[in-house]
Amino acid sequence: MNRDNDKPYNEYPDDQQRSSSYEQENSYPDDTNKPSETEEESPKYTQAIQVDEPINQPQQQKQKGKVWTSFISGIAGGVLVLAIVAVLVFTNVISFSSNAASPATMGTNNTSTTKSSNQTLATQTSTENLTTAIQDASAAVVGVENLQQTDLFSESEEAGSGSGVIYKKEDGKAYVVTNHHVVDGATSLEVTLSNGQKEKATLLGSDEISDLAVLEIDGTNVDQVATFGTSDDLTVGQQAIAIGNPLGAEFAGSVTQGIISGLDRSVAVDSNNDGTEDWVTEVLQTDAAINPGNSGGALINANGEIVGINSMKIAQEEVEGIGFAIPIDAAKPIINQLETTGKVERPYIGIGAVSLDQVPQVNAQETLNLPEDVTQGVVLAQVVESSPAADAGLQEYDVVTKIDDQDITSMVDLRSYLYSDKNIGDEVTVTYYRDGKKETTKLTLAKEQTTQSDQSTQQQQQQQQQ
Repeated sequence: MNRDNDKPYNEYPDDQQRSSSYEQENSYPDDTNKPSETEEESPKYTQAIQVDEPINQPQQQKQKGKVWTSFISGIAGGVLVLAIVAVLVFTNVISFSSNAASPATMGTNNTSTTKSSNQTLATQTSTENLTTAIQDASAAVVGVENLQQTDLFSESEEAGSGSGVIYKKEDGKAYVVTNHHVVDGATSLEVTLSNGQKEKATLLGSDEISDLAVLEIDGTNVDQVATFGTSDDLTVGQQAIAIGNPLGAEFAGSVTQGIISGLDRSVAVDSNNDGTEDWVTEVLQTDAAINPGNSGGALINANGEIVGINSMKIAQEEVEGIGFAIPIDAAKPIINQLETTGKVERPYIGIGAVSLDQVPQVNAQETLNLPEDVTQGVVLAQVVESSPAADAGLQEYDVVTKIDDQDITSMVDLRSYLYSDKNIGDEVTVTYYRDGKKETTKLTLAKEQTTQSDQSTQQQQQQQQQ
């Protein structure tokens, strides 16, 4: 796992609104109200509507027949004209009122025209709103350069870069949230604003487990601050837009669009690259492209609100479009702690342990003397002096199998339960095996104390990760 993107509805014209039954019997040109065209087509109309032909009279009444023929022809012509007028009125080609449409026409046409206009207006407004939202959010997304100095006699050089989000401006200072792995191991940090202005940054705090860090910069040149939304009410399929600097400054401010592909995804993380999973983080999944350099950037909704901090992606050749972001509702309390205290306080036991399945079977049987049915747990390799674990009587080589009613199969399980479900000061019951015998003890979770030794170990791990 790497941590690093109808046609619109148109009403038919009035001269085409004919009943289906009438269209099956007659076929007219589009503009039947033109006098010249009506005269040219009159034989066709006559043939279509003359059902009763005049009866031929005997030769001896030829003169009289001519009179009757003219009389009947006049009647037929009148009938023809009336029929044409009826058709034109029926099809709304002509109206008895030259200044206003008939009630039926007005109702139909006005309604359909209003619908079409409203749909077009809504689409345009939506597009304009989205563009504005993206522009506003983009102005609060910055580049973060990790600068490292190899020795005393050389200048700091860029060892890596990522993205960040300005989330607050106060008392002349601006505050940026980014990923822990973006700033990890840095000798110094530099932030590049959306307008290209560069600012020196101070690391206020960084947390490896949540993969979040907070920086402070001068706020003089900061004009835009991001708006935090909520991630708790997101749904799969909702629009998601990633903003950041993939591959560095060359593609700064890149915007990629997708959807929320999954919620509450559990992703295992090897934070110190030692081949062992250290933590399982809960993240949002998106198909918006998240590439190296996007880390620490913004995942926004259609309103331009931050719903996640882009963190990682699955980087395998056969995998495409699976990226992850830290939900903003999970990030908010951590960001606040990092800004105010520089670290995240979590419940602390005071042990170092490995999973039982990592211990060779021979050692498990001969040294730990475990019953055959005990196949899962964590083996204590270290118990910190004066820690809650030491005060509760836990010792090296004890095999912890449960905390309260939660089965413990690995350190990931242990951390997940303590960090997610417990608080500092809570009392827990630990079930463990010592020399093959099942035991229980109670301990009170404490606040972790950072010692000089711990700081040295953390610095070594940071150097190994680069």
